Amino acid sequence: MSTSTSASTRHRGVTTGTALKTGAAAGVIAAIANVAVSALVRGPFDASDEFVPLTPGPIVLWTTVGAIIGAIGWRLIVTKRTNSGALLARLVPTVLVLSFLPDLALLATDTMPGQTTAGVLALMVMHVLTAVIAVTAYGEAMPAS
Repeated sequence: MSTSTSASTRHRGVTTGTALKTGAAAGVIAAIANVAVSALVRGPFDASDEFVPLTPGPIVLWTTVGAIIGAIGWRLIVTKRTNSGALLARLVPTVLVLSFLPDLALLATDTMPGQTTAGVLALMVMHVLTAVIAVTAYGEAMPAS
């Protein structure tokens, strides 16, 4: 069987349901890890409990939503593009870097109650952690060509 045939066959099985389930599972796992990061930074690193982005509700919500959206995007790429791996190899780091922009804006403006440098850096760590967990799950469930 040729590579193009096996890639085509493999990608027909990547349904929207697969993407949603994969994104949700990755989101839950990443959310648990991110809540642990939040607890750590609010403990020994003295980030403030008043800094809302480090509270469990927003962490769980936005981590899960982000992972699901990422899974849908991943699915679209692996099902619509030949050589999807090359595109994803460029796109994933680009999206990760772009995800830091709001955090960098927070550092530059100091606009949120309870905001500390440690708290904002923890948000950036959470973005990386979420990306690693999500991309690992996406790659297993929806392999790129």
